[in-house]
Amino acid sequence: MESLQHVTGIAAPLMYANVDTDQIIPTRFLARLSEDGIGEGLFAEWATCSDGSPQPDFLLNQAPWNRASILLAGPMFGCGSSREAAPRALRERGFRALIAPSFGDIFFSNCFRNGIVPVRLPADTVLALAEHMRRERGDDGRCVLTVDLEQGTVTLPPTGEVHAFSVPPLLGRMLREGLDEIALTRTHQPAIDHYRLADRERRPWAYL
Repeated sequence: MESLQHVTGIAAPLMYANVDTDQIIPTRFLARLSEDGIGEGLFAEWATCSDGSPQPDFLLNQAPWNRASILLAGPMFGCGSSREAAPRALRERGFRALIAPSFGDIFFSNCFRNGIVPVRLPADTVLALAEHMRRERGDDGRCVLTVDLEQGTVTLPPTGEVHAFSVPPLLGRMLREGLDEIALTRTHQPAIDHYRLADRERRPWAYL
């Protein structure tokens, strides 16, 4: 799993509410042997025309948002089905942080396991950041945010504006250190080994 401590990048204001996982990655992109290239299907119903060409009006097809690594979104982003392919598609397209007032619960958890930090901020704060990005669109240097997972802060570098956020401690640690559940368990290997030795002495018949 990829680790993440902080990310600085262009923040795209895709401010739709209730964007479900089927909108993030439509079902037809899941019928494949491998998830390699799954980012091609990200927001496909919005991002492409009926002939398969890019939809010029879609935000993420436009500069500078087509180079974004942070996504600003409306409430309940990632609601709906539990498909883990949704955060995987976002990560494959270069997103490392999502900022919204709220997320679907399972999607929120899956983001940490796929190298993305989901940041919950008040709705008026997210809206103000999105308005700043739209207003400063012509200047890449002013369309940038910094998300620091270690410090729990979102910073707007051009103004120095800082907003605090929190994440579940265990999920935050797993993302910062690049640990999945198996790797996390192995960090306790000395305690596991000690228990097994003691258990072997108590119940030798169980190890025959």
